[in-house]
Amino acid sequence: MSIDVHFFASLRELVGKQQISLAYSEGLDISEIWQLASNGIAMPDNTLCAINMEYVKADVLVQDGDEVAFFPPVTGG
Repeated sequence: MSIDVHFFASLRELVGKQQISLAYSEGLDISEIWQLASNGIAMPDNTLCAINMEYVKADVLVQDGDEVAFFPPVTGG
């Protein structure tokens, strides 16, 4: 199975890549995809996760062909 994983803003700098195509075994959730795609770097607190442009929680399972994205938390005033 394969998915495309995207990292945005400071997360892109943290993991050292903007996008990766990832082959994985069935039954993995978003947090496990982060671990595989980031080479084991801990996911920062409050990271926003999306599957196919919809925000999801880190325990949602990914499916073959999904597009997964990670965003740093939005702050501002």
